Amino acid sequence: MNADNKCSLGRESAYVELAVEVFSMLADATRVRIILALRDQELPVNSLAELVDKSPAAVSQHLAKLRLARIVLTRQEGTKVFYRLANEHARQLVADAIFQAEHSLSNDPAHHRGMHPAPEETR
Repeated sequence: MNADNKCSLGRESAYVELAVEVFSMLADATRVRIILALRDQELPVNSLAELVDKSPAAVSQHLAKLRLARIVLTRQEGTKVFYRLANEHARQLVADAIFQAEHSLSNDPAHHRGMHPAPEETR
């Protein structure tokens, strides 16, 4: 589905300020790494902490912010809370930002050659 058909992308869009808030929420390397870790699966805090090489307490704080911004959702199973992305847009924003970063370093970035990194390479 093309999201461009569903909302206004004009300069005067009512969503511009909200979009800026989304970008500011993603302007943190740990949060970007959390989104990359959650792009194809749901995970509990301890697993996420291992994947992003941060303490569970730090990851919990980042997840709380992402949850308030409605970027991640939770599911409780017994005493464990599992986190997942709320929708595909956060995944795509982060992927596009990384692809843009690749352009900064190369005239022939890997994503143009169909060479996408494996999930463990994005940590």
